[in-house]
Amino acid sequence: MSPILQSRANASAIGYGAFSVAAAASDFESIATVTVGSGGAAEIEFASIGTDWTHLQIRCITRSETTASYLRIRFNGDTSLNSYTLHQLYGDGSSAGAYAEASGSSSVGEIILQTTSSHSANIYAAAVVDILDYRNANKYKTVRSLNGRDMNGSGNVLLNSTVWLSTSAITSIKLSQSSGDINQYSHFALYGIKGA
Repeated sequence: MSPILQSRANASAIGYGAFSVAAAASDFESIATVTVGSGGAAEIEFASIGTDWTHLQIRCITRSETTASYLRIRFNGDTSLNSYTLHQLYGDGSSAGAYAEASGSSSVGEIILQTTSSHSANIYAAAVVDILDYRNANKYKTVRSLNGRDMNGSGNVLLNSTVWLSTSAITSIKLSQSSGDINQYSHFALYGIKGA
């Protein structure tokens, strides 16, 4: 079952490599894809997600039209800062560190790293995001992402995670940034994972 896509972007098919959840190639099922069109997009949304899978995965390349470095993730229209957390491990080739935000902080749920308008033109960051046990009504929802970006001589790698403090099954996913639009040609592909 394919979801309804709600976006100011044009839709087209694209997908990128996978990681994390152990599953055979046949266990990954393409659900929907979005390519951001001319003029950018304030947000993208995967809506009316079915219940046919165990986990979900988003694979994307993305760039901001502004200096917003992260895309935040929101589920089922829940925009409350009290509903999300943030954990982060990061490195830039010479140093590494860790960071966390409790629920209620302004950056909670900022899980996808982007290149921005201050970086070299036409360079996009890449991320793979796992949304675990998305339809399990007995637990909060854990999300983890592996991110990287090149900045023409420097760059970053990040392992981010967030928890959505809700036991509701996830039926929609919205990605947006704190200000401005997601750049044209950013690509997002949603997959369902049938494996355990």
